[in-house]
Amino acid sequence: MQCSWKAVLLLALASIAIQYTAIRTFTAKSFHSCPIPNPVNCSLSQDTDAADRLCDESPTFAYNLSRKTHVLILATTRSGSSFVGQLFNQHFDVFYLFEPLYHVQYTLIPKLTQSKSTTDRRVMLGASRDLLRSLYDCDLYFLENYIKPQPVNHTTDRLFRRGASKALCSPPVCESLGAVDLHLEEGDCVKKCGTLNLTLATESCREHGHVAIKTVRVPEVSDLRALVEDPRLNLKVIQLVRDPRGILASRSETFRDTYRLWRIWDGTGRKPYNLDVTQLTTVCEDFWNSVSTGLNRPPWLKGKYMLVRYEDLARNPMKKTEEIYDFLGIPMDSNVERWIQNNTRGDRSSSKHKYGTVRNSAATAEKWRFRLSYEIVAFTQHACQQVLAQLGYKTASSEEELKNLSISLVEERDFLPFS
Repeated sequence: MQCSWKAVLLLALASIAIQYTAIRTFTAKSFHSCPIPNPVNCSLSQDTDAADRLCDESPTFAYNLSRKTHVLILATTRSGSSFVGQLFNQHFDVFYLFEPLYHVQYTLIPKLTQSKSTTDRRVMLGASRDLLRSLYDCDLYFLENYIKPQPVNHTTDRLFRRGASKALCSPPVCESLGAVDLHLEEGDCVKKCGTLNLTLATESCREHGHVAIKTVRVPEVSDLRALVEDPRLNLKVIQLVRDPRGILASRSETFRDTYRLWRIWDGTGRKPYNLDVTQLTTVCEDFWNSVSTGLNRPPWLKGKYMLVRYEDLARNPMKKTEEIYDFLGIPMDSNVERWIQNNTRGDRSSSKHKYGTVRNSAATAEKWRFRLSYEIVAFTQHACQQVLAQLGYKTASSEEELKNLSISLVEERDFLPFS
């Protein structure tokens, strides 16, 4: 009997759910094995040696007794998130991880970059929250459930963009570096440091005062409520947004195959009948829903949420970064200041890498105005009119206005943190 496509789809979704449930089941024990990192807890057991052993072997701290401030950069692709991530990566006391949720997505939902299924999203979010909670607890072993092939003896060479994390390319995680290697390029880090030892990475994480994680794989801030309300984490969310027209222009240039039909429209002036407009509208819907939640200031986000426009950061990076660190309550590091000075005045040749962070940031903010045809800009303005108004992005009413850089399309807005 031939199965229908609906039956096949249901079986596939069931398989994903079972796999995720199995991962949670097999890893739950280690997460809860020693609730409070206090010798008293271990001595309560009649079998003192066994209890001590249990606490020593437990890879996590379930309670944030030091009241560390942890940070989540909530963003979408091509919104400037790599740049914002570096503002934390350069801080001497911040352990920074670049897109660890990549492994969750490509393990649970392989070959699917932007799932539109509600069920897929729910599975992804459940697994993502569990992994984030473990990583903020400096339990990097939890990542092993999602890295393929599975790490052997807690070592792997498959961690996504390992070189984008300064802490993972520095002693004690990488002992082979000399004095001349203090500022490694991402590719050089992987070559010189070899495989990643997750045990050493876990130790390094615990030695830092804070953990910062960047992700483009969580749609809305409300999806993080369970983590924000967890008193063990003291988590604060920096939501980064960018003009959707700028995001579309950047994605079309960076992901040329995926956005091929948009490029055809831009080049020919004819809109393809099979254009996937959800590549645009999903971004606008997620922004609208998430920012609406933040601006409505629910009690659970009090002191936990800050909205940052990429354009404001690009135009005045030092001032905006100081505001971000003030909100977090973390002293700003001279390394961060130096990095900003060195990486926001780049020339045309300095931003060739699609994920590079060296650029003339002020000139980049509205560069999209020369990359998109007015037809596509007008279409975007109509499809995303609500969120454009919400975030203070002006619409261009003509080709002339679009190309006239003396007229800024970014309103002066002061999105104060919810404190």
